[in-house]
Amino acid sequence: MGDATNVTTGEARLSYVHLFKPYAAMQGQEEKFSVTILVPKTDADTMGRINAAIEAAKQKGISEKWNGQCPPIVPTPVYDGDGVRPSDGMPFGDECKGHWVFTASAKVDYPPEVVDRMGNPIINQSEVYSGMYGRVNVNFYPYAFGGKKGIGCGLGPVQKLRDGETLSGGHVSAAQAFGSPQPVQQTTQAAAYGQPGINPITGLPM
Repeated sequence: MGDATNVTTGEARLSYVHLFKPYAAMQGQEEKFSVTILVPKTDADTMGRINAAIEAAKQKGISEKWNGQCPPIVPTPVYDGDGVRPSDGMPFGDECKGHWVFTASAKVDYPPEVVDRMGNPIINQSEVYSGMYGRVNVNFYPYAFGGKKGIGCGLGPVQKLRDGETLSGGHVSAAQAFGSPQPVQQTTQAAAYGQPGINPITGLPM
């Protein structure tokens, strides 16, 4: 993997976090590790590096995947959180406002390393959840699959930097529905079962 296509983000908010257990929204879909990354628009440095990595991936696509030609429109995985979802034209969730939004995923054979601020592996899975802040290493790559060509985003190591308000993905938790005297368990459950599997970018099941 060329370094030109590899980026470690600055601090970003993480949503739809499936880092310990691979996840498929629908039966029959390939289960993957995945996370949706919200990069603040104020972080021009990270976005500059992401855009450069996507350009490098396009060049790689021309030489390796796309028979020497760049498609007139190359779908890329990064969306404007202030815009609308391409699938249904609905606005993104409030947490996406003021952010660039993209989802990175990894195959079951390549579980991402998940570490804390000090670089130590996070053992307690309840510490990793949708809404926390962290840095993510991603790799942009060209694909040609089923007649479609574009740029995908592969998931590398994840570093948790700090806690944030939990994002529920719009679904009601058992604790919200029935009341819970033990909020600690709620977090553990969310981590164990993962957040609902609709990709917030496309509005399609992941």
